[in-house]
Amino acid sequence: MSELVRWQTEHGTIVVESDDREPGFQSVSRAGELIHDAAGKFEDAFQNVREAAQAALASLRGGELDPDAVELEFGVKLNAAAGAVIAKTSVEGHLKVKMTWGRPRPGAAEEA
Repeated sequence: MSELVRWQTEHGTIVVESDDREPGFQSVSRAGELIHDAAGKFEDAFQNVREAAQAALASLRGGELDPDAVELEFGVKLNAAAGAVIAKTSVEGHLKVKMTWGRPRPGAAEEA
């Protein structure tokens, strides 16, 4: 069942729909209310996601592959207690990586 979670932001509050089976709900008012308060600020909830993206990009850039561009795509799920977490698909976490190359390789002109 879905519940509504109120997140504090630097610019006010927002309400996000969440699964009521997730931990970390704290009722705003009497029992039966539909809105619950999240444990922290909305911006802080994304700290783990930022760190995961930075670590993944650092691992994928450079090296022998040396792509021109790296794109990361993953779903983010908001949890009242844990903040933003990488959402799972089926049983596993979901992270899609796209690397592209467009510039000529060094020495490619000499080979042609």
